[in-house]
Amino acid sequence: MFIHPVRVYWEDTDAGGVVYHAQYLAVLERARSEWMRALGQGQEAMRRGRDGHEHGLVFAVRAMQVDFRLPARLDDALEVGVVLRECRRASLVMVQEIRRDGVLLLDATVRIASLDAAGFKPRPIPPALLEQLKPLEANP
Repeated sequence: MFIHPVRVYWEDTDAGGVVYHAQYLAVLERARSEWMRALGQGQEAMRRGRDGHEHGLVFAVRAMQVDFRLPARLDDALEVGVVLRECRRASLVMVQEIRRDGVLLLDATVRIASLDAAGFKPRPIPPALLEQLKPLEANP
């Protein structure tokens, strides 16, 4: 499991100092992006490619199931986990969780579509990237 550390700031919370539910989506997105970056596949690398030529690939959330279990609060140090559950020809399924001191606060299943950056139409994941991702699949 890839872990991305996140601190809760004022901008993440409501008036009571509790993380606003929509902020969790941004936190989950950052962790997925950092997971890809750790694999050498940052967003710009996927869109443009390391050699500077356009690859034209973007990933977009197609569906998400989120279970909010406990609230995170102002100043909490969180660990956001990312696991690749399924890698298909033109989509990914990621399982994510947010923990504070080992306690599960939220878990999510996220379906990601592979899209052409120019027209946002579905497209296959490039073979080299697919070969890199496929071995990372983990079954719960």
